[in-house]
Amino acid sequence: MRPRWVLAGGLAVLVALVGGVALGPVSLPPGSVAAELLNLVPGVHLDSGLNEREIAIVTEIRLPRVVLGLLVGAMLALAGGCFQGVFRNPLADPSLLGVAAGAGLAVTVLIAYRGAAQGTLLGGVPLTTPVVAFAGAMGAVLLAYLLSAGAGRERSPTTLILSGVAVSAFLAAAQTYVMQRNIDTIREVYSWLLGRLSTAGWSDVRVVLPYAAVTAVVILLLRRELDVLSVGDEEAASLGLHPQRSRYVLLAAASLATAAAVSVSGLIGFVGIIVPHTVRLLVGAGYRAILPLSMLFGGAFLAVADVVARTAATPAEIPIGVVTAFFGAPFFVLVLRTSGRAAL
Repeated sequence: MRPRWVLAGGLAVLVALVGGVALGPVSLPPGSVAAELLNLVPGVHLDSGLNEREIAIVTEIRLPRVVLGLLVGAMLALAGGCFQGVFRNPLADPSLLGVAAGAGLAVTVLIAYRGAAQGTLLGGVPLTTPVVAFAGAMGAVLLAYLLSAGAGRERSPTTLILSGVAVSAFLAAAQTYVMQRNIDTIREVYSWLLGRLSTAGWSDVRVVLPYAAVTAVVILLLRRELDVLSVGDEEAASLGLHPQRSRYVLLAAASLATAAAVSVSGLIGFVGIIVPHTVRLLVGAGYRAILPLSMLFGGAFLAVADVVARTAATPAEIPIGVVTAFFGAPFFVLVLRTSGRAAL
């Protein structure tokens, strides 16, 4: 991993941070915003030129949302890169094995039944929501593994992917059923399904931050094993690696990252495909570089996408999932065509 790419990733995060805070219905000077952000560093005291109202907009409204976008984008990109390495498939993303669908169904049930009795859950994510989402994600993974067992003793990556597609379809149908049975909360669920980063101050950031830290540490520590898995299970075993055990740990960590992101932002697609694949084209196929750079560029990408969602149709706000799909769908087709030509 060359230092210039680390520098480029860090610069992308800084630009996304300042731009995300400065741009919105009330535009603020980027230089003043940068100065106010520096004032958050202990021992730094700069005159940003912003009044108290504008400072409140920066620190209490926009900054938490941008930081949440950076975290969610980093987790989705990290999970996507991890899934691509585990399954040796450049089209793999957190929707495989029904991970996103399982987390989505779990949170939908939580919103529909608990939300109907105690008010909306979208104004701030309860501490239990990521746990419920993770349970749904791991339940989906377990279903996919059980389903793939019928195809033979060896659960190949291709068999697991096909099982995940079937599980995702089933869970999507169950989610639709829950929504139809709870019409009074369908607007909240639908808004969540399209993806959003609206946050009640710093509470959502504090909820998701521990999960982001744990999953990032686990996956980054095991990123060398992904390089070994890329040569095949037999070759990996001959090099002293336990392929199935490594695959289980990486899948669990990536599922937790996806579940935590889904619990606070809804179902935001294509980040796990666009970012890791682009990084792979730029720096090569080594996951020692792909994964950390995917976190940096993934966070920056989603923060910029959120700016587009907030400003493209002012005063209305476009769901961020629509923005990522607008860029992700053509990219997916391009990757698919490229992979098909490589296979020929």
